[in-house]
Amino acid sequence: MITYPIPLVPGPTTVPHRIAERYLTDYGSGDMEEEYSVLYAETQDRLRQIFRTRNQIALMTGEGMVGLWGALRSCIRPGDRVLAVATGIFGYGIGDMARHIGAEVQTVGTDFDDIAALDAVEAALRSFRPKMVTAVHCETPSGTLNPIAEIGALVQRHDVPLYYVDAVASAGGAPLEVDDWHVDLCLGGSQKCLSAPPGMAIVTISDRAWEIVAETGYDGYDALSPWRTALHNRWYPYTPSWHGTAAVHEACGLLLEEGLYHAIARHAEVARRCREEVRAMGLDLFPRTVEFASPTVTVVKVPERVQWPELNRRFRERGLVVGGAFGPLANRVFRIGHMGAQADNDLVDRGLEAIRQSLSF
Repeated sequence: MITYPIPLVPGPTTVPHRIAERYLTDYGSGDMEEEYSVLYAETQDRLRQIFRTRNQIALMTGEGMVGLWGALRSCIRPGDRVLAVATGIFGYGIGDMARHIGAEVQTVGTDFDDIAALDAVEAALRSFRPKMVTAVHCETPSGTLNPIAEIGALVQRHDVPLYYVDAVASAGGAPLEVDDWHVDLCLGGSQKCLSAPPGMAIVTISDRAWEIVAETGYDGYDALSPWRTALHNRWYPYTPSWHGTAAVHEACGLLLEEGLYHAIARHAEVARRCREEVRAMGLDLFPRTVEFASPTVTVVKVPERVQWPELNRRFRERGLVVGGAFGPLANRVFRIGHMGAQADNDLVDRGLEAIRQSLSF
């Protein structure tokens, strides 16, 4: 199925026509034309409003993982200590990524139906004394939203040099305050709440992070260091994606026209209504308490009377496409992605009706 009649996957989200048009324009060379740098600067400013930061932003060509890897490699050397706060696949995965670089990693983990335990995080900060703390804001595979603000306060209290946060599935759809929460490296992607095509990674970089980037000296393809002067010098580390930047620019424009806080409230309201209707069908939600749930995705337990492959087939027969799960939750839950353009009550109502019909026999 190339185009989903009822698109409720938790990313990549459906792309509004206005954004798609910007992506499909036949642009020239971003290396050569001043107009590209003007667009890049405007896009940076729009993203600053969404991420709530004054920090410089690198807009990198590639899916969000480019930013996740690049930020780690640009700041971590073999032997550095990294404390990975993990409540799901991505939180544990970032710890594994740091290990691959050669870091000494300690994980403060929980079950996937829980959020980070602040007392455990603080105890680890005291004993382990890391160079970097990593955390995931919204764990899309399990639908949890971690207390990034509270973890950031602990990071400040214990003088940790770097706080690294994956906000790929939350930026633009949930409250996010990069500066107030003391986030040094905040990672985003174009294909979630912004509803632009996948292919652009977003990294906000604090002044102290830039200092560590310079000390580390990493110079690979995904390095952050060239982005510090790229806009000022009009010299980008590789051929920039004018198409991708234009799409993100338009996506940010749509969100800011609505108003950031209105967009966040829309996500919260759609999530609330979706979960009420799911429970009314007799289905159980994941995680274990709704207070832990992200406003951008609703995770539903697969009912015992049907196996996930069969339920997915029934959904698709009715035009509904949602996310399955992987890792420990594979075949146990499915995920309704109401983020970005998909945080729409009419769309979610159509999806919920398809779920009702799929469960009626």
